[in-house]
Amino acid sequence: MMSRDDLFAVSRETVQPFAFDEQVAAVFPDMIRRSVPGYDLILQALPWLAARVVQPGSAVYDLGCSLGASSQAVRRGIAAEGVRIVAVDTSEAMIRRAGEWLAAYRSETPVELVRGDVMDVPIKDASLVMLNFTLQFIPVERRLELLARIRAGLRPGGVLLVSEKIRVGDARMDGLITELHHDFKRAQGYSELEIAQKRQSLDNVLVPESMDEHRSRLREAGFVSCETWLQHTRFVSMLAMA
Repeated sequence: MMSRDDLFAVSRETVQPFAFDEQVAAVFPDMIRRSVPGYDLILQALPWLAARVVQPGSAVYDLGCSLGASSQAVRRGIAAEGVRIVAVDTSEAMIRRAGEWLAAYRSETPVELVRGDVMDVPIKDASLVMLNFTLQFIPVERRLELLARIRAGLRPGGVLLVSEKIRVGDARMDGLITELHHDFKRAQGYSELEIAQKRQSLDNVLVPESMDEHRSRLREAGFVSCETWLQHTRFVSMLAMA
């Protein structure tokens, strides 16, 4: 049974910066589904994407894999032979739980779990790379470096999936979309206290950018095309093609 996220349900005098620790790992499936509108739709669509873009004998990278949900979704859609998935996360708790969870599913596509910094992982011979709500936690000044390295490691026709919480330039529209996101969280059972404390914990930890900033950086990194394929409020999933 999925553990319920109540990590911010008790008032705290000091709210600590958000971290992917053991407490978060224990409730992460519930947390992300109740916090990120559209997340389940991304997972639903990943097998379809994998079936169309993953090439025989290539690698798939899941950078910032958390519990491996994206890796498992992709495994379900891979039709090509000789494919391997490399799933990377800095959190020991996430990697350990991902190993336990992925082992429960039978698949001909192996997943190599790597505990490490996504900035340090070599990207080689890839046909699909996933950054599912990962780039937003990378220092802004290093994001181009990561994207350029991913682009260099993609095969021709390879695809990068980038899912992000975005910033809206117009202040009034940004406020409206923020409240719509909070309405989503309220509908999932989060209290005003939980919403406020979670938001405070993410300040300066999760740094969102605008769609224009994302597109400009992807072009600078060498991607020839970038399009939004899924969006709900300020949560956007993009596909960039090598």
